[in-house]
Amino acid sequence: MPEQSPEQPTRIALLTDFGAGPYVGQMRLRLSALAPAVPVVELISDLPACRPDLAAYLLPGLARGMPAQTLYTCVVDPGVGTERALIIAQCGESGWWLAPDNGLLMPLLRAHPQARLFRLRWRPDRLSATFHGRDLFVPAAARLVAGEWLEADPVEARQLVGADWSAECARICYVDAFGNLMTGLSADRLAPAAEVRAGTGWLKSARTFADVAVGEAFWYRNAFDLIELAVNQGRADRDLGLGLGDPISSRPPPAVP
Repeated sequence: MPEQSPEQPTRIALLTDFGAGPYVGQMRLRLSALAPAVPVVELISDLPACRPDLAAYLLPGLARGMPAQTLYTCVVDPGVGTERALIIAQCGESGWWLAPDNGLLMPLLRAHPQARLFRLRWRPDRLSATFHGRDLFVPAAARLVAGEWLEADPVEARQLVGADWSAECARICYVDAFGNLMTGLSADRLAPAAEVRAGTGWLKSARTFADVAVGEAFWYRNAFDLIELAVNQGRADRDLGLGLGDPISSRPPPAVP
């Protein structure tokens, strides 16, 4: 089991694919009873539904710059109710992470090779078959922030689901409320003048929306340091005809004659 340390979590962030409905509310209400003094923040509730292979590439950016001593409780869990394991990860200043062993943490763990990993054996007395967010993740999170002992076994990253996944994902991983298309590619990998293929066309980059004409599509470094596609005052998902899981590619800047 993870040891108490100066990085012991003091707040809980919820990251789920639950969307609207009772699920996040029930998690928060249970946490208010089990850990009444602990701040709980709903960081995101519309991660790609049932797609840990896409949601995984958003987590490092979502946590970047966030407060230390945070326990990120991540529920994108199409294997709920099966024998899939739960993983606890201690990532130093990047906080603690609680997630199913379905690849959801793998890009984050690649960035934190010194992370300490544990496979959770502890289970509560009552556990529904289909809502482990409320019945398993929440009580486990409450105990972790209280510094309580939980039965868990050390595990190595190479033993986890997704250990063979690539470090980045050249696909659309998230569509926001404005229709902007977030990819799983780091913006550091492209030169500012590089072009990104989206659908049937090639997009140039811009620093911000106002740098292009209204209705023009472009790519940019978003606030999570990922490549994102957008249309100034439009919807990139509609205008480019792209959605979750669709591939993108890139090419170097055109040669100057």
